[in-house]
Amino acid sequence: MPETSRTRRLFALLAESLRGSKRDLTSGPLAPAVFVLAVPMALEMVGESVFAVVDALFIARLGAPALASAGLTETALGLVYAVAIGFSFAVTAVVSRRYGEGDRRGAARAGVQSIGLGLAVALALGVPGVAFAPNVLVLMGADAETVAVGTLHARIMFGGMATIILLFLNNAILRGVGDAQAAMRALWLSNGINIVLDPCLIFGLGPFPELGLPGAAVATTIGRGTGVLYQFWVLSRGSRLRVRREDIQVRWKVLKNLCRVSVGGIAQMLADILPWILLIRIIASFGTVAVAGWVIAIRVALFVILPCWGLSNAAATLVGQNLGAGQPGRAERAVWITGAWNIVFMAAVTGIFVAFAPEIAALFTNDAEVRAIAATALRVVSYGYVFYALGMVIRQAFNGAGDTLTPTWIDLLCFWLFEIPLAWALSRTGLGVEGVFWAVALAYSLSALVSTLIFRRGGWKTMTV
Repeated sequence: MPETSRTRRLFALLAESLRGSKRDLTSGPLAPAVFVLAVPMALEMVGESVFAVVDALFIARLGAPALASAGLTETALGLVYAVAIGFSFAVTAVVSRRYGEGDRRGAARAGVQSIGLGLAVALALGVPGVAFAPNVLVLMGADAETVAVGTLHARIMFGGMATIILLFLNNAILRGVGDAQAAMRALWLSNGINIVLDPCLIFGLGPFPELGLPGAAVATTIGRGTGVLYQFWVLSRGSRLRVRREDIQVRWKVLKNLCRVSVGGIAQMLADILPWILLIRIIASFGTVAVAGWVIAIRVALFVILPCWGLSNAAATLVGQNLGAGQPGRAERAVWITGAWNIVFMAAVTGIFVAFAPEIAALFTNDAEVRAIAATALRVVSYGYVFYALGMVIRQAFNGAGDTLTPTWIDLLCFWLFEIPLAWALSRTGLGVEGVFWAVALAYSLSALVSTLIFRRGGWKTMTV
């Protein structure tokens, strides 16, 4: 009977997490609160990871130059992701803190300011991106064939930049108030449309035109745009947070506070993402085949990392709301619970990747050279997963508290001063391109260890936002 009772409670919590929970995250048993928040956040990222893998499967059929071009464009868009994700850290921190304090109007107004600023950033980055797309690909290390194949795809992706930024920011608002279910639905809707349209527009199925690689960009932009429209609908009539007409105006004090907190978050993401651009430049020196193999490995790695990132987002919300409610001890316990769950999952994934990396790579390509590089990258990078499982949770805990600068300094140390020099040095040894993969695994492991040591000191508990 006790076992049956536990099973029923688990299914009841699962149903609550998917249906939409109105649970107070600042009181009551902590583990169930983590569960009902973490499940939809993890599933939100599962949708993104499924699309990343499916998209790579379709693009891989167009050949190595197309796959390399898509990977280079995605890496170049790292600047956009850095701004969007970094700013979303600030949005979640401020919105969750206001919500934890019981100030729902303050949470709504902070969300509105973030949307306006996001649109301005999208315009500032998108226009030059469209104009100089070929130059960006060349700068990333693309050869003439890759530039010819990928220029239009890159222009469409840069032109749809607003959908990328708003999708991140709106979901940061929803997560900040604990409406993880709506955030999950937005991303599943977005990526579901992507997956359906991808083969139709790439290969010209049914009544759709055959657009090739640009078709993937069109599908992605339409999917993300639809997700953004759904988010706006939820924000206009949500149960946890509803944006009213009077909230839609410029509030300079709120905007200034958001910008202050976001500086560290954006700097943090730049410190994290820009090294990937340098890494792919090192990999590109080994040829298009090496880049194509790396792109496959990263897409597969994201398939498991993104759900764990979603679980980490639960820690950010719990930390923000509980600090707002004056309960730092509860906030810290939530981080350790979430981190333990992440470690168990990533340990299992490491075992699968180590054992079956060649078979997984073979799902994407018949090219033996590309497959070999992808398998090696997948296996080597996974050796750091157990460390990174805890590191990503603690990183989001800092961000949820509004301490976006600490992860920035950690990233500068571990990725700029350690990872990049190590990747370059190892790639010049007998390891060749495999040296880059080892540098990634070691750098992320170091980052997790440093983050944990600083987190235990507790300075994040005194942050104000």
